[in-house]
Amino acid sequence: MSRRVARVLIDSPLPQLDRLFDYAIPDELSPAVVPGVRIKAPLRTAGRVVDGFVVEVSEESDGDRPLSELDAVVSSAEVLPERLYGLARRVADRAAGSAIDILRLAIPKRQVRVEKQWLAAERRDAPEVGAEAVDAARAVLAGFPGLAEKLTEGARVAVDAPPRLEGGRPAWTALLAAAAAVVLSAGRSVVLAMPDHRDLDLLHGALTDAVPSDAIVRHDAAQTGPERYRGFLRTLDDAPCVVIGNRSAVYAPVSRLGLIGIWDDGDPLLDEPLAPYVHARDAALVRQEVAEPASGERPALLLAGHTRTTDVERLVAVGWVEEVPAARRYTPRVVLSALSDSERPGARIPSAAFRAARDALAHGPVLVQVARPGYAPTLVCADCRAPARCRHCGGPLHAPGRGAVPVCGWCGRAAHAWTCAACSSPKVRLASSGSERTADELGRAFPGVRVVVADGAHPVREVDDAPALVVATRGAEPLAEGGYRAVLLLDGERMLQAPELRIGEACLRWWSNAAALAAPDAQVHLVGVEGAVARALATWTHGAYARAELGERAPLRMPPTARVARLEGDVAAVDRALATLREDIPDLPPDAVLGPVPVDRQGWPGARALVRFEYGRGAAVAGSLRASVVAEAVGARSSRRGPAKSRAPRNILQARLDIVEPEL
Repeated sequence: MSRRVARVLIDSPLPQLDRLFDYAIPDELSPAVVPGVRIKAPLRTAGRVVDGFVVEVSEESDGDRPLSELDAVVSSAEVLPERLYGLARRVADRAAGSAIDILRLAIPKRQVRVEKQWLAAERRDAPEVGAEAVDAARAVLAGFPGLAEKLTEGARVAVDAPPRLEGGRPAWTALLAAAAAVVLSAGRSVVLAMPDHRDLDLLHGALTDAVPSDAIVRHDAAQTGPERYRGFLRTLDDAPCVVIGNRSAVYAPVSRLGLIGIWDDGDPLLDEPLAPYVHARDAALVRQEVAEPASGERPALLLAGHTRTTDVERLVAVGWVEEVPAARRYTPRVVLSALSDSERPGARIPSAAFRAARDALAHGPVLVQVARPGYAPTLVCADCRAPARCRHCGGPLHAPGRGAVPVCGWCGRAAHAWTCAACSSPKVRLASSGSERTADELGRAFPGVRVVVADGAHPVREVDDAPALVVATRGAEPLAEGGYRAVLLLDGERMLQAPELRIGEACLRWWSNAAALAAPDAQVHLVGVEGAVARALATWTHGAYARAELGERAPLRMPPTARVARLEGDVAAVDRALATLREDIPDLPPDAVLGPVPVDRQGWPGARALVRFEYGRGAAVAGSLRASVVAEAVGARSSRRGPAKSRAPRNILQARLDIVEPEL
């Protein structure tokens, strides 16, 4: 006799459970078991009932096959549509991860009251974008010839946003809002991912002027649980909408998706810190490749920013993404300021930049960007210049204020009666200036001028157009009414000294985003920086800089010219995984594997290795590494015995793909 069988995805972090399990459907649950609903099912290997989602329901003719029965249907809400599961599966396979890890990011925790209201409510009608709003949106997109047509055709495009203010907001907000209005007017949904809440607020304000407010769905980590779940359920409706949110917004299961937009893809906040560690840009690329089931059309992909990352430039170079230049190029007035021969060596602000700030203060606010927050983030011994360290934990000492007792940055203890471990000197020296110390110094240099500090401890969203010195850390610059009359970019050389592969890209992005806040014709002074990064900022040729970076990394096969995977775990497990990889891909180059090298894993000896491979081998490498992870997890579960079980690391083998900083 035939019977109905549900194929279920179990909600479990164990890699060996990342597959669909067959369960028999009891007669009393049969009407409620449909694809997409939450269920509870017994897991015999664990001896308990676990949560899961129904992915498929089918008829089985072999009724004698022994199957466990579903325990319960949690809700009738179909929260896992086929399009969302398919996306999660593809993204997880590309990253050698689990689909359930992706779904945890995409589906918020259930809120019973909100869900009942959604089930009882009538379905919404498609929002209507007025003709005047569409005309205004097309006028904005006309600044990029052909962009409107490419968005409606489902193309992949890269756009360098104009670095200026329009109507009191950054110009990029009007660009994205216009793109959303044009696509929504065609009856298709839009998903826009932003790095942080400040970008979300700015874009939200621009969208309210371009599309109906009830069509905007916000997906924000700062929202309450009910708010997030209400917004998620709205995306399940057939009515198109515009979803704006953080990195996980790219998984919003909207119907008839017409556009996926990513703003400032170089921001590290778009890189997911949870397994399987997929960048929002990579998830968007995977999603754009899949055609909509109803229409057969693919959504467009818009990658916008003030700068061009090497990842996007590589896609442009291979023809996967098309660059759409602006009809009229706009560049800020960037001045490369350096100390003259007559100035004191070591001065932070050259005389030319100092004069520019003084003159600009007569007309409005001046922005001063610094590298770090606090008063003095770094202290050294005044005699031997050795770093000042805490005697308790070895952490770095910093000065919370002028004349204050040094404090440890790790344990927070005050370093009373500190002495240098190298020379026993009791004296310390300020080795760097944070935002608060810079504000203190500028306040003495410009008496009577208002000084505003904007950093993580002192968040400031906006400042008025009155004269003021705004000292801000990178990324925390407030928006000034009418724009800043001058911008001073300090500590550039110190920023470039960070031991990171992409530090040049990061600095160029920080400086460009700050320069975009300047008023028209305002000077932007980059202090004490020379070389390719400074020239790229001064000439506003970010694409050329990204191409040069790709040319330097290609011979070394450093990302993004090649993909890099990292294997870490038990020494024997890493060796077995590398051997399996060689067997699965016999023509893998001999120098593709770097390592393994020994590492400490919670007091246990371990190993780490890097694997460099071409993009065309991505599926094969990811499949091989994932199979090794699953095999080691199964073997570890069956072999754990005795008291060592509580002391051994939980994961015998871990694999992470698309490493940005390939360090052993």
